[in-house]
Amino acid sequence: MTVAEYRALERWRRYLVRLTNHPIVANLLLPPLVFVILYRVPFDAAKGWRRERRGIYLTNLALVALIGSLGLALGYGHVAAVQLPIMVIASIVGVWLFSIQHRFEHAQWMTDASWSFAAASLGGTSYLRLPRLLQWFTGNIGFHHVHHVNPRIPNYRLEECHNADVGFQLASTLTLRTALQALRYALWDSDLERLVPFRFAAANSRCPRHISRHSED
Repeated sequence: MTVAEYRALERWRRYLVRLTNHPIVANLLLPPLVFVILYRVPFDAAKGWRRERRGIYLTNLALVALIGSLGLALGYGHVAAVQLPIMVIASIVGVWLFSIQHRFEHAQWMTDASWSFAAASLGGTSYLRLPRLLQWFTGNIGFHHVHHVNPRIPNYRLEECHNADVGFQLASTLTLRTALQALRYALWDSDLERLVPFRFAAANSRCPRHISRHSED
């Protein structure tokens, strides 16, 4: 959502947008609900996507059979005590890793008229530089910009491609510290051409220098 779109909302809708984008809600509370409940329903599958819908339904049946069998054999309480924490933690970490590589201050959002594949792939995503061990555990997910340019590159080749092409190295680089700080960026400011926190939406849109100065703090 842009700053202008946010300002045009009614007050109660602004509160709703801010609530759903709050770091605690967006990164801790919603991910488990999305993975455990929402993704079990083909809510975003087009009517003609019969194969995709059938795949979701078959997956649901397999999950019911698997969890039901484990519950009968081991007890549903024991199964929940093991499975739920794993699902909750994995969904939180997974959503954060994906979202942070698109929602950083200098991410490039563009209209249809100015959109280009290369600019969107390298400017709209970041290189998340992780410690070596975390890079291995996450399957090189930090090289998300390379994946956007060519999603057919296997994950074990992403780092090699990043190091071999100077163009890939021009992507915005995030560390764990700057990635955590980027959680506050939520709105696209068309004048500044960057993401800004909600509090800047209350500032005068005719004073971009004032906003820019604070965005660097």
